[in-house]
Amino acid sequence: MGSDGIGDQEPENKVASGHLRTTRRSLPIALLRARESVMAHFRPMLSRYDLTEQQWRVMRVLAEEGEMDATQLAAKALILAPSLTRMIRLLEKRLLILIRKDADDGRRTLVRIAPEGLALIERIRPESAAVYQMLETRCGGAELESLMDQLDRLVNCLGPAEAQGDD
Repeated sequence: MGSDGIGDQEPENKVASGHLRTTRRSLPIALLRARESVMAHFRPMLSRYDLTEQQWRVMRVLAEEGEMDATQLAAKALILAPSLTRMIRLLEKRLLILIRKDADDGRRTLVRIAPEGLALIERIRPESAAVYQMLETRCGGAELESLMDQLDRLVNCLGPAEAQGDD
């Protein structure tokens, strides 16, 4: 049995001696596979509204957190700052967000969700809820809650990540 106690994993001595795990048992690759599996169910919905995953994250963060500066927004939405700069211009052009310069510090850009952005989130909400319901039906609600708890523990153990280019 392998080092994590689950079936046919890498022998402990290979992992301990510095050998690479197979991609099938690589945590980063497994997390990416899981992300892609989940997002495959959300992408068609976002596409119908002409939104990218990253734009949706930005709008959701702003709707939940309120106005914030671009640096905070990039961190909370896990988006690289240069990509966010382009994105907020596009979202502002679509009237989904509002941007302004900070009155106290003209170098800071403050971003908030626009009424049109909130309205779009409300239009998408039933479809998003249906996707979540399908995931719960297929995977089990308790299992998904447990997975979220485990992922929260992993982040708490390792520390939060900075955006690394999921743009």
